[in-house]
Parts: sequence; C-alpha cells; structure tokens
Amino acid sequence: MISIDKYAYRSKLKAVDPMQKVVFALLTLGVCLWADDLIISVAVIFIMGGMTVLKGGTPLRFFIKLMLVPMSFLFIGVLTVAVKMSQRPEGFLASIAVGGAWIGFSYTGLSEALSLFLKALGAVSCLYFLSLSTPVVDLLAALRRLRLPKLLVELMGLVYRFIFVLIDTADTIYNAQNCRLGYSSLTTGYRSLGSLVSVLFIRAYRRSDELYTALESRGYEGEFNVLEETYVSHRTGYVLAITVNALLVLFAVILRQIKGGALW
Repeated sequence: MISIDKYAYRSKLKAVDPMQKVVFALLTLGVCLWADDLIISVAVIFIMGGMTVLKGGTPLRFFIKLMLVPMSFLFIGVLTVAVKMSQRPEGFLASIAVGGAWIGFSYTGLSEALSLFLKALGAVSCLYFLSLSTPVVDLLAALRRLRLPKLLVELMGLVYRFIFVLIDTADTIYNAQNCRLGYSSLTTGYRSLGSLVSVLFIRAYRRSDELYTALESRGYEGEFNVLEETYVSHRTGYVLAITVNALLVLFAVILRQIKGGALW
C-alpha cells in the first residue's frame, strides 16, 4: 500500500483532474462488467495498463507484480466454475469417477472460468489505474464533488490514515522482536507472531486514540478542511473516456451479433 501511494504521488497523471480519472475508470469498469466477453476484458486490461504505465509512468514490472496479487485468489475462485459434475462422462475434456458420478473439466466450464478470470482482472486494472495515478487526498476531493455523504468521505479518509498507523505499529513490533531473535526458528517465530498479533490491536488502538485527540485539539469537528490543488482540467479527458468506452461498447455489440447472443 505504501508503494502504491508513492507511485500515485509520482505519477505523471497526478496533475490531471481526479474527476476525469474517476469517470474514465468507472466507465471502463462498467463496460468491462457489462460486456462479459474475453476480448473486451483483454482490451480493458491493455488499455488501463497502458494508461498506467505509458501515461502515468508506473514501472511495468511493478504493475505486473500488482496484477499477480489477485491472480492466486481468482485462480482458486474460478476452479469452482471450471469443475463440473455429471452422471455421464460425455462432454468432459478430462474427468474422474467419484461415487458413481463424474467430476471434470468441460469446454463450457473452462470457457466460463476464463471469462470470469479475465473480467475480474479487467476490473482490477481499472482500479489500479485509479489508485496508481490519484492520491487518496485527490480521490476524496473528487468524491466530495460527486456529492457523496460527508460522513462517508471522512470515514474513508480516517480509515486510510489509520491503516498506515497499523502498518507502522506492526513494523515497529516486528523489528523489536527480530532484533531479539524472535524469528530465529519456526517455533519461536510462531510464538513471536502470536505475541505480535495480540499486542498490535492494543497499541494501534492507543495510537489511533492519540491521533483523534490531537485532531480534536486542533478544532476537528467531523470534517477535514484542506486546500485543494489546482488540476489540469480539459474536456479532452472526458472526451477520451467517452470515446474509448463507446468504441468498447460498439465492439462488444458487434461480437454479440457475431456470436448470435442478446445485445443487452
């Protein structure tokens, strides 16, 4: 998370109006989920990845590393879609007999699993584009302009700040344990990890309470009043978002007509 925050502040797209980036990311995310097509999902991954790496300046290796994070969870999740059960072995590409039934992989199941896998990665790439090009402070400013409830926006800001408090507290405890050879063996490692988890909540709660007290002493009344930066705002950003997504929708409709499926 710290690395994502660092690249967001270093992004070449940081000076762009966050509202344009939010619109672009959400529109593309919606089209990716609506289209439910392999080709559209792959196109979304390349479009958002290209915007993040080429336009934003995020290193390609770091972006790929981030994309690999959800792949393990998605792979386990789509297995439940790919694996089918039937009373007959016909239609399976590979199957085994279990208790009078057949369990295996069919062409339809693999196709559905691959479609779900790529659609999820396309949605993740949209969110990565937004998080790697827009600092949270700018994102919260965009949410205020969208007239989201102030309480929700402020809670998001506080939770985000307290995540770093939690990470810093855990890192401090871990370094102290490691200096005392708390992770020198598997047994001591498990013991130290249990101690870290038990102490972490108490210390993090105390630090968060101290931060909240400091905010109240400075006049905090449930809303952060900060000066917003001056952003580069042109209509070309909205035109680009609408054009790209209109082309994706058109391409998705053409693909559905070719496959003989319903348009909506």
